[in-house]
Amino acid sequence: MSFKLTILGCSSATPTLYRHSSAQILNVNERLFLIDCGEGAQIQMRKFRIKFQRINHIFISHLHGDHYLGLIGFLFTLHLLGRTKEVHIYSNYELKEIIDLQLKISGTTLLYPLIFHPIDSTKPEVLYADDHITVSTIPLDHRIPTTGFLFIEKPKERKIKKEIIANMDIPVEEYKKIKEGADYSDKNGKLYKNAELTVEGPVPASYAYCSDTGYTESYIPLIKGVDLLYHEATFMHDKEKNAREKFHCTCIDAATIALKADAKKLMLGHYSARYDDLQPLLKEAKKVFGNTILAEEGMLYNI
Repeated sequence: MSFKLTILGCSSATPTLYRHSSAQILNVNERLFLIDCGEGAQIQMRKFRIKFQRINHIFISHLHGDHYLGLIGFLFTLHLLGRTKEVHIYSNYELKEIIDLQLKISGTTLLYPLIFHPIDSTKPEVLYADDHITVSTIPLDHRIPTTGFLFIEKPKERKIKKEIIANMDIPVEEYKKIKEGADYSDKNGKLYKNAELTVEGPVPASYAYCSDTGYTESYIPLIKGVDLLYHEATFMHDKEKNAREKFHCTCIDAATIALKADAKKLMLGHYSARYDDLQPLLKEAKKVFGNTILAEEGMLYNI
């Protein structure tokens, strides 16, 4: 099963010549989820050959412009391309007012249903679930209501030990039950415990997206042991005062969160436009949490 992340934008408040505002695509078994939609996101989708008609669910962390100003244009593009399949948006309720106003002023009636799901940013909640994945909120500490998002694969079926069952003549209809954890009795009444017939399936993958936030450890229990943690690192630590005033994090802050959360890997992002060279940010974070990488536009990361 695929669980792949594409970075479309990783800049902070203002885009630069080489970095766009926040936007990502998570591909879960060819189901595409759009996470934030900053300015220029749909151009990036075309550049990196994202099949954006497959995007049915859009998650917006908060209503600072660098996280949603590309959304209106993207929704209009889907309309102009003749889309009829519904689109779901998960965000603070004020975003619906913004979208409705844009549609009203432009005299547009979308060809597709636009379904809005308001987020309660004060507590964690499950926003979406299907056969493959659950998506939950991560309440963050920013100047306006803000949430991150936690994507977790559903537990996978156990794997049958082929060498054990090779000569057991198990009916085909029993295989699914065994994979789901059931014991098995053969035609002679002999009972085989599930542990004799199967082994654990692959460990479910997990991804945490922590957008704008001041330093807080309140959400560490929610992201404990996550495979990949994307965390804002707007400033280097010599700008800690700036970070605190603006409710943002430094590279050291992000690395500390990753360390305390026992994350498998940390991906830094949401860089201030003041930094042309990102290597010093990476070096600083690695002093605290060694398994750190930089988000770079066009990066495709297999979780």
